[in-house]
Amino acid sequence: MKKYLSLFTAFAVVVGVAPALAATNYGTRAASSADLTGAPAVRERTQVNYEKYATRSTTKTYDEADAKNIYYTQPANRSALYKQYDSGNAAATVRTTRAETYRTELKRKYYLAHPFFQPTKGKFGSVTDISYNANSYDIFLTPNSGVSISDPNGKWDMSQISIKEDFSYGITDRLSVLAMARYDISDYKFDWSVAPDDSMDDSGFNLFGLGLQWRFVDTEKWIATASAYYQYQQDISNNVVLDLKAGYKVSSSTIYGLVRGWYLNFDGNSYGNGINGKTEEGDEATFFMAYNTDADNTFYVEGGVGVFSVLDEDWTLNLEAVLGNYDWHNQASIKAAIGWQPNDWFALNLYGKMAVWDSANGKDLSFWQTDTNSESDYYGQFVRMGSANIDNYSEYSIGLQAIFMF
Repeated sequence: MKKYLSLFTAFAVVVGVAPALAATNYGTRAASSADLTGAPAVRERTQVNYEKYATRSTTKTYDEADAKNIYYTQPANRSALYKQYDSGNAAATVRTTRAETYRTELKRKYYLAHPFFQPTKGKFGSVTDISYNANSYDIFLTPNSGVSISDPNGKWDMSQISIKEDFSYGITDRLSVLAMARYDISDYKFDWSVAPDDSMDDSGFNLFGLGLQWRFVDTEKWIATASAYYQYQQDISNNVVLDLKAGYKVSSSTIYGLVRGWYLNFDGNSYGNGINGKTEEGDEATFFMAYNTDADNTFYVEGGVGVFSVLDEDWTLNLEAVLGNYDWHNQASIKAAIGWQPNDWFALNLYGKMAVWDSANGKDLSFWQTDTNSESDYYGQFVRMGSANIDNYSEYSIGLQAIFMF
């Protein structure tokens, strides 16, 4: 849904054309401008941070089946363990020498919420992830010369409900293929202290992907997987994602490390947060807070550690800490998940993730608007209006995963 922009109230164009009025808080042109070729990717970053099979939004933007190694314990009883042959019986008849001696046998269980999960040969895996994602930061705007601002203080606020499906098939016990799709329902808002707020909502399928998962090590003590994905993010970028994980098994836990990398090839040459709307005169306009204005492509990389533990036969706990570089900023985050698996084919996994530190605080971003003055040489193009200092950066996600293997 498009809203009327309230960002600019009055301005004076400094390139020799007559001033105009628009229903916005900033002028349509600054003293200096930049030519942003191609429409910028203005879709806001979503959490997309490898919750189960890894997606990360561009604007910021698992595995064993046989009973051998990966999964943990449930009790079972076995009787008559101590037997011997009666030497006095020529036919070597078996007799029990102790009365019904028992011991506890440890039986491996295939835990679907395990971070190394993938379906075994001939099996299908499904992870349906429903999450609420939020991102916000405070803004203080400094305009370029010639731009008049009625309200320099504001806040960027994004809230989003995402429904993501990862569907996989086991080619072998150690190799599987994966297809993914995500549907987002998003609300974006520039919340100004004095001026009317600018808001926009957006919904639709925003992510599609294909990939391979390979569990190349699985012994009594060690497990390791490698995964590769291609992802297309609607109106933003084409991505190649690599994921490596290695874990050490201790009793009913797996302690693991991870490294992930993204190569993002953008549709345009800039990305950030933006609002599409119209001026009071009916002109199409976009206000855009740019993370990067010279980014035909970029790389993200992150690394972290985690532990997955079986609490009892049906309950699991997963803790993870990650430090990442996401082009324009660095971030440290933590994640916790508790899983419930009542049988071999179904599990629920409730998780929460939040940023605990972010280098975005104190950074200066550039802010832009499309020129709506029809008499300007830059009409319809993005022009730089000034800089925006950001603070109090916040990001978190809460989600529930329904996991099946059949």
